[in-house]
Amino acid sequence: MFETREGETLLEADPAKLRPDGHIVFIGRIVSPWRRREDCPKNMRAARESGRAATVLIDEAYRPGLQNLERASHIVILSWLHHAPRNLIVQKPRHAAEPKGVFSLRSPARPNPVGLHVAKLVALDIEAGRIEIDSIDVLDDTPVIDIKPYYASVDAFPEATIAGRDEK
Repeated sequence: MFETREGETLLEADPAKLRPDGHIVFIGRIVSPWRRREDCPKNMRAARESGRAATVLIDEAYRPGLQNLERASHIVILSWLHHAPRNLIVQKPRHAAEPKGVFSLRSPARPNPVGLHVAKLVALDIEAGRIEIDSIDVLDDTPVIDIKPYYASVDAFPEATIAGRDEK
């Protein structure tokens, strides 16, 4: 699913094959309109521009944790990008002139493929464990690690700059 490009560097040991030092629990799955990697938007801005909504389905045991989430206009979704390679440490994005370290990119390929998505909360059904959101930039059936409310008062940095100015 991912090809190695000139200038890229792989880790000596693939993190996917190492003994884990933490225990991640998937709390649900994302129902996304995107079934193939080549159709999936590269970021949340492109996902929003597509006009295609998505749903986060939370497993029954974790649904009580959704209480009061409706107070948030937007949520942060942490996902596990399970199709991404975990052993690519230096990448050469198609749009970049030079290779870049994985920690300076938002690429899904990374030692721990955790996705970060800020989405508009459209509807919430706690009993059914359904969170309707405006859009998402992951493939259908992507596991969910966590949901957090987005607080513009503490999460936003108006003065922030974009890493790697050549990224879109």
